[in-house]
Amino acid sequence: MDPPSGFESTTPGTILRIRKAPGNLTDIIANSSTAYNILYRTTDSQYKPTWAVATLFLPSVITPNYGEYFLSYQIPYDNANVDGSSSYVIYEPGVTPTDISAGLGRGWHVLTGDYEGPLASFSAGVMSGHAVLDGVRAVLSGSCAETFGLLPEVKYALSGYSGGSIASEFAAELQKDYAPELKFVGVAIGGTVPNITSVRDTVDGTVSAGLLPSWLVGVTSQFPLARKYLVSVLKKTGPYNATTFFSVAASGDIFTDLTVFEFQNISNYFVDGFADLNDPLVQAVVKSDNTMGDHGLPTMPLFVYKAIHDELSPVVDTDELVDRYCELGASIWYRRNTVGTHGSESAAENPIAFEFLESVFAGTYSIDGCKIETVTNPAPSQVVVGI
Repeated sequence: MDPPSGFESTTPGTILRIRKAPGNLTDIIANSSTAYNILYRTTDSQYKPTWAVATLFLPSVITPNYGEYFLSYQIPYDNANVDGSSSYVIYEPGVTPTDISAGLGRGWHVLTGDYEGPLASFSAGVMSGHAVLDGVRAVLSGSCAETFGLLPEVKYALSGYSGGSIASEFAAELQKDYAPELKFVGVAIGGTVPNITSVRDTVDGTVSAGLLPSWLVGVTSQFPLARKYLVSVLKKTGPYNATTFFSVAASGDIFTDLTVFEFQNISNYFVDGFADLNDPLVQAVVKSDNTMGDHGLPTMPLFVYKAIHDELSPVVDTDELVDRYCELGASIWYRRNTVGTHGSESAAENPIAFEFLESVFAGTYSIDGCKIETVTNPAPSQVVVGI
């Protein structure tokens, strides 16, 4: 789907094109009756007009509350190639997290989007947050909500794990200023990634080192000057070269990227190692798009969950983000899990996340202020890998 000419003059959240999702998507995603692809106007990280695509699933399960609850769920597709976006990934059986089907099975409408935008701007928090908010705006706009079977009093929430938490968390930060008319009842996020520099230093040289080229290629797609600088400081010859580094923009598969860069020291790709990333151009991007907590205080209740032994993003970064929000008056239920890793934490705490979502939809959520717990909650065999 491509936007029509002149879309830039429309307001954020305007639906530009809509169609029923092609193929057998409702056979792949359990509990869905119909799926729509929605192309809509949004805003990039530099606050310029752009567009995004989201897929809205209508539930096949008819409940007494049909049309009252709407979940915007962000898949952690973590890709610097647009062909690896959610609207493609969801056609692969067994790849899409079960959260979409779980929400549909409760009778909720579920939206999942290509929040990285048309440039596949993996990790670009502002772009992603805007796309999430405008996707919700699009679904709720005018007669469209009625067409989709949503009631005027519909309640809506956000959810996401790992890379999906980046989009949902930034949306929560940006909502007050960017989309003040939206009134989310809650946000459930896990495997949070508040500080990308900590991730860099943690995963370099590990099995997850391939996340680092995807991060830099993805986020600099929003900032041409930073991209130009990145290209200039990558080695052009030798085993660690710019061509290999930028291969993540062509793979369309995060697991391929992880294999290519497995156990590599990504600093070897730079002329002066990671010192090259201390340039003001890069640091400005990291500050604006890769650091949580700088764009506003979330106004809705948050459920945050994190494995203390998360091997990708240190738990201390999430601890500090939660503490900061709590000091400013946010409403947060934060669970720190003593067992498990980044991959297993999603499966461990997912049932609790859905309990939270059910309670905020039903209006029974009762935690006032902040509640921080350290729990021991082992995961079942199901795991989700990503960032």
